[in-house]
Amino acid sequence: MDKKVRSIEISKRVPIVGNYDVVVCGGGPAGFIAAIAAARSGAKTAVVEQYGFLGGMATMGLVTPLSVFTYNNEKVIGGIPWEFIERLEKMGGCIIEKPLGNVAFDPELYKLLCQQMMLEAGVDMYMHSYLSGCQTKAGKISCILFENKNGTEAISADMYIDCTGDGDLAAMAGVPMQTDECKPLQPLSTYFILGGVDTDSPMIIDAMHHNKQGQNCHCIAVREKLLAMKEALGIPEFGGPWFCTTLRPGEVTVNMTRTAGNAIDNRNFTAAECRLREDVFKIARIFKENFEEFKNSYVTTVAVHAGIRETRRIKGVHTITAEEYVNAYKYPDSISRGAHPIDIHVAAGAEQSVTFLKKAAYVPYRALIAEDFPNLLVAGRCISADKTSFASLRVQASCMGVGQAAGVAAAQCIKAGVTVQKADIHNLIEELKKLGAII
Repeated sequence: MDKKVRSIEISKRVPIVGNYDVVVCGGGPAGFIAAIAAARSGAKTAVVEQYGFLGGMATMGLVTPLSVFTYNNEKVIGGIPWEFIERLEKMGGCIIEKPLGNVAFDPELYKLLCQQMMLEAGVDMYMHSYLSGCQTKAGKISCILFENKNGTEAISADMYIDCTGDGDLAAMAGVPMQTDECKPLQPLSTYFILGGVDTDSPMIIDAMHHNKQGQNCHCIAVREKLLAMKEALGIPEFGGPWFCTTLRPGEVTVNMTRTAGNAIDNRNFTAAECRLREDVFKIARIFKENFEEFKNSYVTTVAVHAGIRETRRIKGVHTITAEEYVNAYKYPDSISRGAHPIDIHVAAGAEQSVTFLKKAAYVPYRALIAEDFPNLLVAGRCISADKTSFASLRVQASCMGVGQAAGVAAAQCIKAGVTVQKADIHNLIEELKKLGAII
């Protein structure tokens, strides 16, 4: 096989099919909240999403529960994210576990409510559209390119928000990234759902409700037995396991598969997902054969997409440090919070490092922007944080809170005619408080 990298040169005209105030790339937990926040703040807004539904890791990855909305008996993520949770609860689509405010949910109703709230806000949705590039002029992003069944299309905006999780738009625009990417990435995990489970058993009832502050909610009884049998049965690498209710009797989500992998390397990620899918069915069989609670169980659903804990993070105007995060340092430009444990997994072995916070931490606006990129904000997994603080901030409630701040900031910068570096922090904080954000 020829190992030389061959290339071809192509040239084509690409139609600009929309012009907006704000374009959000990615419709996951950070992205759909950012788009709603921008639109409600008066900005003509669009979202570009690679799947045909919204919700990101919650819906394509089945990552449940959503955590953490409440800490030390006080709400830490409010505003539009909490409105979404309350509306989902009224639909019968979630259970809010107290005292932590962890949220177990129905992925299908989550998808439905996402699109309802986006349409209510007047957001244009470019679904089934894969971000493929951007153009810059005078240091600003002038348009983004994406691929769908119409071919290659482009849309332009005054402000862009990267909510791709992997920092795809930021990377395409040339934003510097954190340099610790060379260190081992946290492993990938594919969630799955088992039906036919004895969800009335005390062990499963205790394990599938995540409502204990300061405790790891993994199922210790199953973990210890699996570790004892691991070599004899050839059990794949696993973490936890963590079970969660699906709101339906007889079903639980399972979070335990793990493998090394790099989700921004296409071939590597493909191979990793193949391994994980094999492991799902191996683990399901082992459960069925070795645990009374799972003797009638079967796989009902495997996540569309592996859960990604870690890839790119921008090198922002400020990088959140572990010391700042653990000590709940309140920045002058704090715009959101984080309360999930600092949760670091390894790819080889069943180990997990967990540090529980004494107080909910803070996120500064400066972690959402880079020095020389005047019309770009980021939200979600790709914000500027060191490896340790990021291990808490990567979870969905935190991403929603940061997305809300990014959406409001983008709209305010457009109204004021300023770059993201010149945002009026006082006005931003006041507007977020009016929405119900906890800052």
